[in-house]
Amino acid sequence: MIRSLFFALCLVPVTLVFSSLCWLFARVGRNGALSHRLEGLWARTLVRCAGVRVTVDLSALTPGETYVFMANHQSHMDIPILFSVLSGFNFRFLAKESLFAIPVFGPAMRRVGHVAIDRQNRRKAMESIKEATDLVDRGVSLLVFPEGTRGMDPCRLGPFKTGGMIVALKCRARVAPLIVTGSAGILPKHGKWVRAGHVTVRALPPFSPHDTYTLKEREAFKNDLWARMDAAYQEMRQ
Repeated sequence: MIRSLFFALCLVPVTLVFSSLCWLFARVGRNGALSHRLEGLWARTLVRCAGVRVTVDLSALTPGETYVFMANHQSHMDIPILFSVLSGFNFRFLAKESLFAIPVFGPAMRRVGHVAIDRQNRRKAMESIKEATDLVDRGVSLLVFPEGTRGMDPCRLGPFKTGGMIVALKCRARVAPLIVTGSAGILPKHGKWVRAGHVTVRALPPFSPHDTYTLKEREAFKNDLWARMDAAYQEMRQ
């Protein structure tokens, strides 16, 4: 309970400070490199405040390469955890539109270049995909949660959405699957209190989906990627 209260006290002021700094310095550095470093510092601060220990294996990745990261999603803490461990890669993430409505935090996200996705509006969704592909063309990596929302079952991954597959195929960058285990017990969906714990993040070998799938074969891509990531998730849970 003490840890939860400490995290709750830190969350808003830390986020307000770093959101303001990111908004202010969003145009500084190549592809907003300074604001991305600030995001990494924000994330590491929150991870420490939450008492989360993270074990990371990114040995499958090539430093400096542009990727479309595909990560499973089970906790509110997944975002700061991934921002902290991927700080060496300049990336933006494809986020649900409601996050951009949060005062200070949302405008900072938009100014830094994170991409809002409205799944209920096909035209806006297509515009978001174009925005995401433009980022990757400029050498900025992209983080996608293919489940689309936080999963409720910690025993397996949730079903993947097709939209993430379209983004990956249109971006023409290599896909790097990221497997996160242990975060569901820290701050799960609908959870109100953070719990200290241990999280493991592992990158699977990147691959080029364009060598195997066309846009018309996005369903096959989705099913195959889910099978690959769920198998790795089950192995890591053992």
